[in-house]
Amino acid sequence: MRRVRLRMCLVARLGRARPENEAPGTAKELRGVPSVFVGMSDANGFEEGASGSQGDPRVLIAMNVVLSTVFSATLVWGLSVIGAAELTAINVATGAILLFALTYAITLQ
Repeated sequence: MRRVRLRMCLVARLGRARPENEAPGTAKELRGVPSVFVGMSDANGFEEGASGSQGDPRVLIAMNVVLSTVFSATLVWGLSVIGAAELTAINVATGAILLFALTYAITLQ
């Protein structure tokens, strides 16, 4: 609803009235409006924004810890099924630490 109001306000300010047979948000209505106001019709907007964002390193580290632990637990469980290792917290933690260190070192480059 807010986006529609913004578009209507912009169209009114630019002095462009929408013909009755034209749907809101069409290219004719938005011609001349800066792409920042276009919203979801700009196909490259998200890609451009995401490529310029580095993200919060704390979130990346937290995700790395969680995913490394889950993968390590799955790996140690699989090894315990075939009898190659015991499923213990020490083995899971060791695997998680090794996997975390490996992925952290790889992603730094």
